[in-house]
Amino acid sequence: MKIDFVADAGANGVLAILVHDGRSLSGAGGEQDAAAGGALTKAMKTSRFTGGANSSLVVAAPAGVKADAIVLVGAGAADKFDDLALETAAGAAYQAVKTSGAETLTIDLGHLSAEQAARAAFAVRLAAYRFDKYRTKEKPDKIPSIKTVHIVTGDVAAAKTAHAPLDAVADAVTFSRDLVAEPANILYPAEFARRVKELERLGLTVEILGEKEMEKLGMHVLLGVGQGSVRESQLAVIQWNGGKAGDAPIAFVGKGVCFDTGGISIKPSAGMEDMIWDMGGAAAVAGLMHALAGRKAKVNAVGVLGLVENMPDGNAQRPGDIVKSMSGQTVEVINTDAEGRLVLADALWYTQDRFKPKFMVDLATLTGAMIVALGLDYAGVFSNSDDLADAILAAGPKVDENVWRMPLPPQYDKIMDSVNADVKNSAGRDAGSITAGLFLQRFTNGVPWAHIDIAPTAWVNKSTRPTVPDGPVGWGVRLLDRMVADTYEN
Repeated sequence: MKIDFVADAGANGVLAILVHDGRSLSGAGGEQDAAAGGALTKAMKTSRFTGGANSSLVVAAPAGVKADAIVLVGAGAADKFDDLALETAAGAAYQAVKTSGAETLTIDLGHLSAEQAARAAFAVRLAAYRFDKYRTKEKPDKIPSIKTVHIVTGDVAAAKTAHAPLDAVADAVTFSRDLVAEPANILYPAEFARRVKELERLGLTVEILGEKEMEKLGMHVLLGVGQGSVRESQLAVIQWNGGKAGDAPIAFVGKGVCFDTGGISIKPSAGMEDMIWDMGGAAAVAGLMHALAGRKAKVNAVGVLGLVENMPDGNAQRPGDIVKSMSGQTVEVINTDAEGRLVLADALWYTQDRFKPKFMVDLATLTGAMIVALGLDYAGVFSNSDDLADAILAAGPKVDENVWRMPLPPQYDKIMDSVNADVKNSAGRDAGSITAGLFLQRFTNGVPWAHIDIAPTAWVNKSTRPTVPDGPVGWGVRLLDRMVADTYEN
């Protein structure tokens, strides 16, 4: 699909007009209504459409109007029309007509700034995401017909300039979504690593460590997770050097369990197919690094991805096994389905040991308990640093990726002590997300750190956001990119 900026609405296809609460037409809406003899006002009055956010009304071929159809798009309250409201409206415009048969959609934003026009184009890109590479017999009327989206703006050149960094972020979100959507027979650790390696075209530096290299480093906890799979585990190390030479980097670590059966502690079969997205944390970190490089962020950053497959082979790790981590701490494996924290333990230690970062943030689809605690619209944030946690929480509302800070109570930490080793990887159901965070904290070596449990948010069914179609969300790319831009870029 092509998206461009134009100075005039033209005459073909569908014209989208924003309508605020109270059926208040914006931009060229009044002019179009007058040309149509009041047909737009009449259509609104004879419907339940009032201009509420994420709503729409299609008016087909009104007399006196050049467009083939007009879609009235709810923009909500005029005095609360911010970037997110604009994104919702632009996404809703696309969703309203994407399978209508029309090939062109024009969104009238000539009354708004060039920056807002750029934001609308960004929203349309997110809304139009579709993972359809394996569909071979889809009915034609289910396939989007819109091929071109025009954004009307008073300053085409300025809109293009403002859109460039947003377009880079949209590319990154798409990249992350595609990784999460791929089935595990296609996207196993080595293939994930290969796709990340291709990001060197953006100016990133990417190293891939295999099992031999990780064995030399003493990463036995990470390697233990993947030892039951015929697919070799990998560690992908991504660097972006856009800041001052010599400045310590900021670091992001992702859980990349490309498929999770639970291992010997095997999961029930119902719903196990969803475990293709147990690598959502690694996909988010890869997407973040893609975004930083794509928009030439003025910061030094590193992303580390622990890529494994958790399978119940005869060589698989067993409950009761004791393994030695890169940190030197020994871990008793109580539950092989608490594997993500094992991957992160060695990846976090490696990151702080090698890069001496200003801080570390890890992302992981870590615990079902997080869904129980927060539902499906919030990710949990655990941190040993108020400053870091505050930066994450401040960024969330700006990009509509909700986060909620959770506690790391010292009195719970002793629950993770093992009788036979230094620490155990699971303490049961009580406070399951918290004890997982406390486990990870033992491998941070005191570096400022935050853990974001994205189990609730990495995948969505029955989405209520027009810019987030059902399926992989790419959750975390926008959140962390905004956090970096607002707080840490030079």
